Amino acid sequence: MSTTLIATQLQDGSDGASIQQQVAAMIDDLIAQLPNPKQLTDEDRRRIIARYTAVLEGNFIYWMTATYLATHSEEARMILIDNLLEEVRDSHPVMLRKFTMAANAFPRSEDVLAVHHTMTKMRLFLGRLQGVQSLLTMAFFEGLIQKFMPFLAALAAARGSAEMEYTDVHGVCDIAHSEGLFRAVLLENEMNPISADANLFEGVELLRDVFQNIMQDPAIELAA
Repeated sequence: MSTTLIATQLQDGSDGASIQQQVAAMIDDLIAQLPNPKQLTDEDRRRIIARYTAVLEGNFIYWMTATYLATHSEEARMILIDNLLEEVRDSHPVMLRKFTMAANAFPRSEDVLAVHHTMTKMRLFLGRLQGVQSLLTMAFFEGLIQKFMPFLAALAAARGSAEMEYTDVHGVCDIAHSEGLFRAVLLENEMNPISADANLFEGVELLRDVFQNIMQDPAIELAA
């Protein structure tokens, strides 16, 4: 289904089921591409955890805050506030850092630089403050993280870590977060509708690129 048609359905008051199904299919496609952790080298495992941490630790709260600033619907904003409150109150960045350090996979400069290009595109997209597209991007993210956690935990376990608070928490709480954000997409579109010719999935596609970047081989073109 084309993004233009889906954007038109949003304007017409669709229940969003087709959008949620398409996002779920994109998530399942990404998860299906994940390698078997047992077949990776120890350096491959370290690199994936490190790149994931370089992407998430200092950026997720920023992404959610940018989405909050882009959102006009007060009800949708409250969904974002609940998510942000949990992130800050329960110190999810601290959980992630403990997880990464226990796996001896703290990001090196080359890990941060490896995701620089796709992360820059993501930041510039969110800086355009497009409410509906930003909310859908965060809904995609929450759904993806929930399914990515078993893989991430397996990588850490293979490196000898037993520190799994981060993966345990995010394997559960992100289910409710994703559902709430899909509802926020519809609420925001009622107040601040997306144009029929907009790419509803622009941010989703950029975030998918970020995750594919996390999984890439170490040799990449940083200047691409």
